[in-house]
Amino acid sequence: MKLLIVNNISSGIGDGAIYDYLRVMAADGDETCIRNTDGTTDVTSLVSDARDFDAVVVAGGDGTMAAVAYKLAGMKVPILPFPAGTANLLANNLLSPFEPHALAKMTRAMNTLDFDLGEIRAGGKTFGFGIMAGAGYDAKIMHDAQPSKKLLGAIAYFQAAVSNAMPQKSHIVLDIDGTRYESEGLGILLVNFSRIQFEIPLTHEAQPRDGMFDVVVLKAQNAFELIPALIAGIRDRDGEFPDRTGSMEIHSGRHVVAQADPPLDIQYDGELPGLTTPFEARVLDGAARLIVSDACLEAFGK
Repeated sequence: MKLLIVNNISSGIGDGAIYDYLRVMAADGDETCIRNTDGTTDVTSLVSDARDFDAVVVAGGDGTMAAVAYKLAGMKVPILPFPAGTANLLANNLLSPFEPHALAKMTRAMNTLDFDLGEIRAGGKTFGFGIMAGAGYDAKIMHDAQPSKKLLGAIAYFQAAVSNAMPQKSHIVLDIDGTRYESEGLGILLVNFSRIQFEIPLTHEAQPRDGMFDVVVLKAQNAFELIPALIAGIRDRDGEFPDRTGSMEIHSGRHVVAQADPPLDIQYDGELPGLTTPFEARVLDGAARLIVSDACLEAFGK
């Protein structure tokens, strides 16, 4: 097997699990190329020859994975998301193991599925995302969690949410596949994979292989009014699938144009490009070929 490993050495807590994976994966006749970045080198420059490898292993956070998957969109190069970030939401949504030996076994099995990617355009720039993108309250949480992510891990996001109980509210105008919607809200989310921190499903309809986003408007007046929706998400895990309450307005579509007054800061898969609304986004159908577990095949392989 010929593997390319892209290793973001600045991601997560830096526990070096990727090197355990390398040791376990090594077999006679294999070739492994590891390329490192600490954020200085553009991660997309490290995969320009990805077609020359049997698979690309991306060791980093969700933002690193999104950048590589978008660069390789449509190429059908198998990609293994190696969970080495803070939240590792993609690995959680894919029902992937986190232990290096299990990930090595999964790589050898080479079971793959093609998943949708999202593409978002704002301020003359274009970015790809795998889990979700949005503007407003979620971007504020991502921003405020940055200083304490390495120390607190996923708890940093919860801390940031609690400390921003009265986020900015805007008048939001959406064009979703040609239909116009207007509302007042704290933010907008484009959902491909629905599970956020602590395994809570943001929506229960999102299917990352159906060519559609769940488009969520956070209509609450303040952060506390989102608590019923959070509780509904927790109850989803028990199979009850309750409504998300009036604090969330949910639509579905594959092409979205969003405006907000006042403008809202943008984020995609936890990355903060320093841009604000308006933005335009679309679904890239089946653009990312991911190496997956048996559990993922059973959940999404239909």
